[in-house]
Amino acid sequence: MKRICLWSGPRNISTALMYSFGQRSDTTIVDEPLYAHYLCSTSANEYHPGSKEVLLSQENDGEKVVKKMIGDVFQTPVVFFKHMTHHLINLDRSFLKETENIILTRDPKEMITSFIKQIPNPVITDTGYPQHLELYDYLVNIGKPPLIVDSKDLLLDPKKKLNELCAYLEIPFQDDMVRWEAGPRKEDGVWAKYWYHNVHKSTGFRTYQEKNEPIPASLMSLYEECDDIYKQLISQN
Repeated sequence: MKRICLWSGPRNISTALMYSFGQRSDTTIVDEPLYAHYLCSTSANEYHPGSKEVLLSQENDGEKVVKKMIGDVFQTPVVFFKHMTHHLINLDRSFLKETENIILTRDPKEMITSFIKQIPNPVITDTGYPQHLELYDYLVNIGKPPLIVDSKDLLLDPKKKLNELCAYLEIPFQDDMVRWEAGPRKEDGVWAKYWYHNVHKSTGFRTYQEKNEPIPASLMSLYEECDDIYKQLISQN
């Protein structure tokens, strides 16, 4: 069984990529199984929308979640786990030796201006950028270097990038991956009503459009810190 872990930051196209893999005939998709563990492990439960619903809907013990992820409970040869990188907290990471790992990143100017519509005053640990770099270094050190994908590249040419992604994962590309029906999926987490409005309106990867919203002055230092990490990360490609 091939277990794929997508490690993304918030307000990326991670849900669209999960939907894309959900179109495959050989794949089970799992939406952010470590979200409740993250809320239990940090103060994020105080300001994330719907945090009580999330905690009630999922296993809160991250170690139990990991055991299930690498267990034999799935019926398909491919399993795609969509994760937020900052959810990987206070856990033994050795399970990553048994997964194929992809880091999905995004220009922080575009991420932050979207993220603050839900989380108005984010801090660096909310963004996932430092965790991306830490995870990259860990995976390289254990001999499992991840594939780094910039969401802009995927939006500019979805079919080409999906073919490259499938080649890296050593699974065949399927044409159905570029389209899906509008609306929610049964695999969506209970948080979908707070975060998935745009993807629920989509039937495929949206055409890339550069965002020109200004970063609030109060968040410029956060942006600069994230941008430095983002540039370090994409330079590894």
